[in-house]
Parts: sequence; structure tokens; C-alpha cells
Amino acid sequence: MRQPLASSSLLRESAMRTLQIEQAAIGGLQAKLDESFDRACELILACQGRVVVTGMGKSGHIAGKLAATLASTGTPAFFVHPGEASHGDLGMITRTDVVLALSNSGETAEVTALLPLLKRLGTPLVSMTGRPNSTLAKHADAHLNSGVEREACPLDLAPTSSTTAALALGDALAVALLEARGFTAEDFALSHPGGSLGKRLLLRVRDLMHDGARLPQVALGSPLRDALLEITRQGLGFTCVVDSDGRLAGVYTDGDLRRTLDQFHNLHDVLVDDVMTRPGKRIGPDILAAEAVRIMEESRITALAVVDEQQRPIGALHMHDLLASGVI
Repeated sequence: MRQPLASSSLLRESAMRTLQIEQAAIGGLQAKLDESFDRACELILACQGRVVVTGMGKSGHIAGKLAATLASTGTPAFFVHPGEASHGDLGMITRTDVVLALSNSGETAEVTALLPLLKRLGTPLVSMTGRPNSTLAKHADAHLNSGVEREACPLDLAPTSSTTAALALGDALAVALLEARGFTAEDFALSHPGGSLGKRLLLRVRDLMHDGARLPQVALGSPLRDALLEITRQGLGFTCVVDSDGRLAGVYTDGDLRRTLDQFHNLHDVLVDDVMTRPGKRIGPDILAAEAVRIMEESRITALAVVDEQQRPIGALHMHDLLASGVI
């Protein structure tokens, strides 16, 4: 019977050994990449249907994650439990699909039981196992070798290094496919519209800006009082100042007001021209909202004028809008 670890230093030593073993397991995969990896990629890239990922037990958990990674990086995929597949769910698989089956031993009964059915359908099979001579590997159209020398488990029983290696090899496959498809950050965002990443990559300034009657602006030559009333009325902390052609000449902000109070004792005769910030920070309506965040943070401001190609103000964007939208 193994003696339990008695000190924190021994616990850390155990953790370090685990990480070293798993690091070596991942590193060892590089030498196992061969033409079969290329073949697996070619089969999936040529697939007209979906990649059906399957696996049992711990391999099943890795398979589920791999299916999700593939689906979010441009390769339509879903997970099918091999036990359920033998009891009706095999109907989810068609001739136009590719099956990606994970099994460390390559002999998992629930997975190998699918082989005759897949052969009858003519569905291409890619296997990922730790044993190139296993039943699953031999019957696959392409085999990915995820074999490891030993498990991190000191009993060499619990799947640890083997599942880590399978996870890493699955990621390598997904990324290779992503790059082969020319998958972009915007493509990624389209499959993650509800997440903060999707919002950063999809939302543009025009989606969040205040326009029309909500756009704060006064004309050059206006009394400072008019600019202050406009700032108060719109509640965005600034106003655009436009010239006679409607182009943005500058902006006047809450921060400018504090500086104005230090400079002038009597504000009644002050014109907005005398105290506004020229030319004023501005941004185009089709710029990503995330870029607007960067500009605001670098300039230490909380609002931006949105202008068209002729530099005419068409909207106003405030930091609060970016916070409310989840971009930040």
C-alpha cells in the first residue's frame, strides 16, 4: 500500500513530475507526425458533410472537446457517443461525413463495433490511438499516433499523459485545418457571437454610436454657454464643434471645461472656438469597436466623434456604450 504524501513540498514534487511526464508526452508527438497526418487533413478538408468525433470514457471527453474545437474553427463537427451509435445514433452518420474515432488502446469494444457499419456506409475513418497496430488503427483510412511512453499516474493506470497527448494532437489537427482553410478572426467571431471575443471582433462603431438627434454638436463661433448646454442636454461629456461646411473643427469636453475655469474668470464672453480641442479625436463608423476602445485608452478620453469620409460628424461614441455592449 502506497504511503500518502505528508508535506507540501512532496505534493509539489508530485505535481512537478506529472507536468514533466506530460510535457515529454506532448513533445514526443512531433516525431510521430507523418504522411498519415496529411491524409487525415485531406480527408477532412474534402468532407462534404460533418466530422463525427467519437470516443469512450476519458477518450470520449477528449473527443467532445475536439469536436467543439473543430466546429469553432471552421470544420463542422459534432460528437457521437459510440455506445449510443450502436443503438440508433449511427443514423447521424452519412456517407458524406468523416468519422474521427479516439481510443488509446485502439481496441475499445464500443468503438470497434462501429467498424463494419462504417465500412458498409463507405464513410472515411480517421483514428487516433496510442497503438499503430491496433484494430482501430489498421482499419482506418488515416491513423494519428498519440502514443505515450507512460501515464503520469504512478500506477500507470489512470489516463493522464495519454489524454493530454490526444488533446494536444487534436488541437494540432484543428489548427492545421484552420490554416488550410484560411480561417480568419472574423470567421471565428461569427461562430462566437454571444461571447466577449465575438463582440470585440464583430461590433463596429456604427452599431453603438449615438446619431441623429442624439449627436451633440454646436457651430464654430458659438458662445461657450451653448456648448455647455449641449453637453448637458446630450449627456455624453462632450460636443462636436463644426465649421460652416459641417466638418468637424474640434471638440469641447468636460475636461476642457475644467481647464477653461482655470484660464478664464468670466465665461460670458468666451467662444467655444477659444477653448475647444483641435482637431479632436475622431473615428470612422466602420472601425471595430475594439479599436475605439484602444484609442480612448491611449488618449485617456471617454468619448469620440464619429465622422464620415468628408470629416462631417455623423455620430458620437461613449465609453459607457462600449462597456454596456460587452466589448470591454
